[in-house]
Amino acid sequence: MRYEGILYRPPSEARSLILQVTIGCAHNTCTFCNMYKEKTFRVRSLDEIFRDIQELEDDGYGPYFRKAFLADGDALMMKTEDLVKIMNRIHAAFPFVNRISSYGTAKDILNKTEEELMALRDAGLGLVYVGAESGDDEILRYIHKGVTAEEIIRAGQKLKKCGIGTSVTLISGLGGRGKVRVHAEACADLISKMNPEYASFLTLRLYEGTEMYDDVVSGRFERITPDEIMDEMEIFLKKVDSPGTVFRTNHASNYVVLAGDLNDDIPEMLEQVATAREKHLYRRFRETGDLM
Repeated sequence: MRYEGILYRPPSEARSLILQVTIGCAHNTCTFCNMYKEKTFRVRSLDEIFRDIQELEDDGYGPYFRKAFLADGDALMMKTEDLVKIMNRIHAAFPFVNRISSYGTAKDILNKTEEELMALRDAGLGLVYVGAESGDDEILRYIHKGVTAEEIIRAGQKLKKCGIGTSVTLISGLGGRGKVRVHAEACADLISKMNPEYASFLTLRLYEGTEMYDDVVSGRFERITPDEIMDEMEIFLKKVDSPGTVFRTNHASNYVVLAGDLNDDIPEMLEQVATAREKHLYRRFRETGDLM
């Protein structure tokens, strides 16, 4: 496998075949993110990708893969016909793969026609991970996300209409101390309108070299405490209305691990949040470069 740079994938893709179809992220301007800063975005050629698949097939890995993940950050930037060819080749080489997934920006999704998305679905694309981060337009502008909440919602609704699952990621603390309630309520509104198959929060972690890190050091952005993150989560859970959505806060950055289904398990998760805040039952972290 000719991997380029550091690979990133969602936690649920830990045992998946990770296949780089693009390198880096075409957007790559989010002020909190350092994931693809060392990479120059490009779309890999089909020849490169097929050689990687062939290498794994020749080495006898076929029976071990049940899922495949198309990396890096912008797989849906590829032409639809090329993505279909890649997924067909994956299924031919690894017949036990039952789901293919990728990251996808709202703009990538909206730029595809419904016919294109349904062709991707038919070829095996079962889940798209959408990094929404927030449902508040002011926060989205501040982090240079490049899309509005309305565009994120429309993208999620379009995937649902075309039969492709959606996993939406939000970031606790992204609004800072001044926007705890605004961020929480906007995230709840976003998820309620999208009604994705999966939704999750990670917690804001900052690293040297990012614009938001500099904002914290200079005092322009004030991070919230673990107790305030629990306040934010409580507001979100009380406001969200997204029946059937599988909800998690099980990322390495989260202070409290929550796991349940919206809306059925909200009372139990609210109880867990209240107990964690009252007794300060928070996970500890050791992350190089983070300010916490």
